[in-house]
Amino acid sequence: MKLRINNKTYAGIEEAMPELTEEFSTFIKEWFDDKPYVTAHTSGSTGKPKAIKLLKADMKASAELTNSFFNINSHSRLLLCLSPSYIAGKMMIVRWLLSGSELEVRKPTSSPLQAEEQHFHFAAMVPAQVKNILSSNATASRIDNIDSLIIGGAPIDETTEKLLAQTRVAAYATYGMTETMSHIALRKVGRDDEYFALGDVSFTQDERGCLVITLPHLSIKRVITNDMVRLNGSRHFKWLGRYDNVINSGGIKIIPEETEEVLRPYITSRFYIAGAPDSKWGEKPVLVIEGEPWSMDKQEALVAAIAQNTEPYKRPKEIRFYKQFKETASGKVVRMLSPEQQEGYIKDRVK
Repeated sequence: MKLRINNKTYAGIEEAMPELTEEFSTFIKEWFDDKPYVTAHTSGSTGKPKAIKLLKADMKASAELTNSFFNINSHSRLLLCLSPSYIAGKMMIVRWLLSGSELEVRKPTSSPLQAEEQHFHFAAMVPAQVKNILSSNATASRIDNIDSLIIGGAPIDETTEKLLAQTRVAAYATYGMTETMSHIALRKVGRDDEYFALGDVSFTQDERGCLVITLPHLSIKRVITNDMVRLNGSRHFKWLGRYDNVINSGGIKIIPEETEEVLRPYITSRFYIAGAPDSKWGEKPVLVIEGEPWSMDKQEALVAAIAQNTEPYKRPKEIRFYKQFKETASGKVVRMLSPEQQEGYIKDRVK
């Protein structure tokens, strides 16, 4: 069980302690103390991040599930380039501890792969890191030095998915949360649009159409989510969107993520659709795009694309621009309508 930090290899934790980051060493001390749990924080995707106690037995069970699926063992080399302050980083450390593998520790930068890259059996990244790596000719080929890559924390954009499909890395989008000790389902990037369950995990839905997860390997056993899905049996699902984001317009429920998927080829910057109060319909969908307002011609072209590719009731009735999106601590975009946003040329004209 080795640690590699700043191109230097250490035989174990004690030897490497002076070189470890505060977040890493804090987690290690907590992991080996007498308490049956460690303290983590939720991602804050639906509000302010909150502290949560995670049983070490549950974290071990989750790590064993991942190690088994990806065949992580004492001969494997793992890459940690995420902060141990959050569940994804913590779980990578636990997988390393249980497998006896070698762990390369790097600062969680936007582009963590080095020029003279070594081979890694397994790594975990957020979409922004993968996008930065693939968007540069100088770094794109480095990702081929990773056998299996899991990507989580936020959605993967279509361009990044297509670029990943052209590499040799086996890339998987993850589904999970802090409460489930990281991922409990995976989706093969560039190949599938459905997530499949790991181990003995299974799925049902509640009356809202939201995912209910049965987790035999964890103490919590069952988690009710706010993720709207389309089930394919009890082991596969397609993610549709968040129940929290649903827009109720004239009694019709609009899932903004479905419309966003249709519009993705026409908008290169980040964007989202949110509900705004409307005197006639209760709520109306509004398209919010990151950056400076577009020219009149460009907005008109987008309106034409919206009209051609979406049903009338799903179409955004306004286009607004926001110079820089707010993000949660884990990098997820906060969907909001704010006075700081600038209205574009088009308002109430997307029919």
